[in-house]
Amino acid sequence: MAAFKPQPTITVYRGFPFKSAYVWSPFVTKLEARLRFAGVSYKTEAGSLKSAPRGKVPYIAISKNEGETPQFLSDSHLISQQLSEEGILPDLNANLTPVQRVHDTALRALLEEKLYFYQNYERWLDNFYTMRDRGPLAPIPWLIRVIIGWFVWRKINTGLYSQGTGRFNSDEINAFRQEVWENINVLLTEAQRTASSSDKVFWVFGGSEPTEADTTLFGFIASNLVCAAGPETQRTIRSFPAVIDYARRIHQTYFPDYESPAWE
Repeated sequence: MAAFKPQPTITVYRGFPFKSAYVWSPFVTKLEARLRFAGVSYKTEAGSLKSAPRGKVPYIAISKNEGETPQFLSDSHLISQQLSEEGILPDLNANLTPVQRVHDTALRALLEEKLYFYQNYERWLDNFYTMRDRGPLAPIPWLIRVIIGWFVWRKINTGLYSQGTGRFNSDEINAFRQEVWENINVLLTEAQRTASSSDKVFWVFGGSEPTEADTTLFGFIASNLVCAAGPETQRTIRSFPAVIDYARRIHQTYFPDYESPAWE
């Protein structure tokens, strides 16, 4: 008889103090989706950027045996990669063809390397005060929050300008962001059309199982639907029924314990 292999103890640090609800970071929800799609249990804590190995959330603490000193891992992609290599998570893209892998990588890049910066512009430049006072800085006392918020704004503003996004105005950024979601809607409309059931989860590339792109895409949809600092993005997402249906089915199947976003 094979020896019993205990499931590791995993804590996901999300940067927000509340539980049983999505947070504003798409990368946090991406990681949580990666764990839930595999049926791996975990608990959540707020954590802090000061404690994060790379100075960002999400990060995790993992103990493979009782009483073991936890190992801290950071970056949603590297966390998933390492847990997959250690056999804790399955390789979601193992059965993809080389061309399918390219498509999967391209969609993730569109979201993480393009849309992410458009979102940051909307959140931190167009809706700064909402981001400062209701976002990740909210737990900080007001006067300190004002000071820290200014430094964060300056850092993000400088970073966006250097990256290129900050060289456009709000109307142009809105148009770029709209184009991204229109293309995502095309993919999800086709996947929804070919879905085997009207109530079961369907995946972005129409397969029977999720790929890495699904973890990222769901993370971006769910986080935006709860982020008060992204009103234009919320309106855009809610204007596409296939996008909402995709996220709602995943929520009902894998996140039934979480507060449901306002879908309409």
